[in-house]
Amino acid sequence: MRYTIFNTPVLKSFWLGVSLFLLKILGWKKKGLLPKQAKYVLIVAPHTSNWDLFYGIILAFALKLDARFIAKKELFRWPFSPLMKWLGGVPIDRALSSHIVDQMISTFNESKKFVLALAPEGTRHKTGYWKSGFYHIAVSAHVPIQLAFLDYASKTGGAGPLIYPTGDLDQDMRTIRNFYLTVKGKYPDKTSPAIIYSKT
Repeated sequence: MRYTIFNTPVLKSFWLGVSLFLLKILGWKKKGLLPKQAKYVLIVAPHTSNWDLFYGIILAFALKLDARFIAKKELFRWPFSPLMKWLGGVPIDRALSSHIVDQMISTFNESKKFVLALAPEGTRHKTGYWKSGFYHIAVSAHVPIQLAFLDYASKTGGAGPLIYPTGDLDQDMRTIRNFYLTVKGKYPDKTSPAIIYSKT
């Protein structure tokens, strides 16, 4: 097993304690439980502020999440490569952006345990729709989608329902959109609608 910041012995317990302490003094609460499945795509929304990363990391430790994230391969050059991998980074070639989904599908298929965390909006600025990569990865890799959230209105964050994509994009996005309707980001006016643009 490759150790990351989320599963390194001793540090794992230390960060769990720190995260619970920080949540308490900041007035935030964690909600929900992560699935026992070894592989799934985790999406976090809404993403409207740089503070989302701060609270997201705290909640990740509090929920005992062991996830990976994608980053451009240039960040994995020596001497930063060991650090990036320890933080949970997975290198991708952005020059082949059209193949990022394929790269992640292959990683899922080649791994016994793999959780990929993504912000489906792709930016903290408001856009007209979400990026579709998370959905296509889940469908093609035959893994579920874990909905995660940061609700600044109630100062609550954590895990929502686990969605098993049917391949019917419109139907599945309605289910996902209904969950996020009551979740408020730090800057609600920057929230991107939970819609995936389809050319068909």
